Amino acid sequence: MPLVAGVDSSTSACKVEVRDADSGELVSSGRAAHRPTTPPRSEQHPADWWQAFESAAGIAGVLTDRRLDAISVAGQQHGMVVLDGDEAVVRPAKLWNDTESAPEAAELVAALGPAAWAEACGSVPVAAFTIAKLLWLRRHEPEGYRRVRHVMLPHDWLTRRLSGRIVTDRGDASGTGWWSPAEERYRPDLLELVDPDRDWSEVLPEVLGPTEAAGTWGARADHARADGSWETLPATIVAPGTGDNMAAALGLGMAPGDLALSFGTSATAFTVSDRPTADATGTVAGFADATGRFLPLVCTLNATKVTDAVARLLGVSPPELDALALAAPAGAGGLVLVPHLDGERTPNRPEATGVLRGLRSDVGREQLARAAVEGVVCNLLEGADQLPPGGGRVFLVGGGARSRAYQQVAADLLGRPVVVPDADELVARGAALQAAAVLTGRPFAAIADDWRLQVGTVVEPDPGVDRAAIRAAYAEAADR
Repeated sequence: MPLVAGVDSSTSACKVEVRDADSGELVSSGRAAHRPTTPPRSEQHPADWWQAFESAAGIAGVLTDRRLDAISVAGQQHGMVVLDGDEAVVRPAKLWNDTESAPEAAELVAALGPAAWAEACGSVPVAAFTIAKLLWLRRHEPEGYRRVRHVMLPHDWLTRRLSGRIVTDRGDASGTGWWSPAEERYRPDLLELVDPDRDWSEVLPEVLGPTEAAGTWGARADHARADGSWETLPATIVAPGTGDNMAAALGLGMAPGDLALSFGTSATAFTVSDRPTADATGTVAGFADATGRFLPLVCTLNATKVTDAVARLLGVSPPELDALALAAPAGAGGLVLVPHLDGERTPNRPEATGVLRGLRSDVGREQLARAAVEGVVCNLLEGADQLPPGGGRVFLVGGGARSRAYQQVAADLLGRPVVVPDADELVARGAALQAAAVLTGRPFAAIADDWRLQVGTVVEPDPGVDRAAIRAAYAEAADR
């Protein structure tokens, strides 16, 4: 039985899953936490990612079972990892939700204009994008910037630790602000806005194809069979890896026209498209996916952190908040929460705070709980409305997908059934699927069918909910 491992190195933790490459059956798994961060300065040291990987991989048996045939790493997008000439880390990585580079992002956009940026790299940079963080580094830490010889993303750094090569993939590269999904190439002219005197061709990772191996991890090793005999196993193949959203799309087996709504600490809405996108408003990031297609995506900074905060204020647990929200009427009796608690990316308001509108003396805990969930969902749907239209399935994923309130509110406000997949760790599963594709050479879709990825619970919308009125009330409160 060939075995593959998928790694999800997220903002909060590292998750490792080992799966049967033929059937997708989960064989083992492990998890280890990362140090928490809080914007506006959100940083982690890459060495901590490796330590968490080793812990999670140890729990999953990856470090001791030499039968592992292939491995792939999916990482949090946009984070900036910089290495010196000896390939040592220069400083802690600035993460996607670090908003200190908002002024630099605004400066970059002003230099070319939003339409030119969208045309050049598919997206209009905001503070999350790596190019803004790189300009921040040059401005605020010039000594550290002068030491930089390599710039990479979180998944690239972990792939390098495994394979020894500095490489990336088209999916994660498309979130830097200097790689064009439409042209399938780096745009050094965009990096000249950061530093016109540097030879950027020597700084950036090689971009691998969707099923091109980065190298191997470990060496050939002897392995004991169950009958007591020995066999010599090859080193583990290292896949190119990708960004977490691209891996989630793989883990869902998404096809063109499908829509995914992901509610975690932050939230994303994305679809798979056969064509690149270029949104000059900056709402939609025109990413590439991990298969050769495209992944237009909308991201918000505030999702389950909002409902967790409201639960804390009410003195209840998240499951208790869920029950309160379900007990309240749709629309929360006119109470509206605009959930921009820690600044926001969509809309681009890095200095924003939350707003509670419609507060009256008779408001109850149930209404506040419902308003929190509806506010998070409405905020994401405001952006999702700008994605390319499609009539495919709607998937609800992320930690919030386990919440009955999030499930029902999402279905109600979309007016469409939503599918809640059975699997919790879609990013790790998607990374494992990529590893299987690299190992076997089979098409992604064929592996997805064999793995039966689209099994899940269907949640139907309540036809009695006036979703247009709820969304209009939110839009009015958010337009401030």
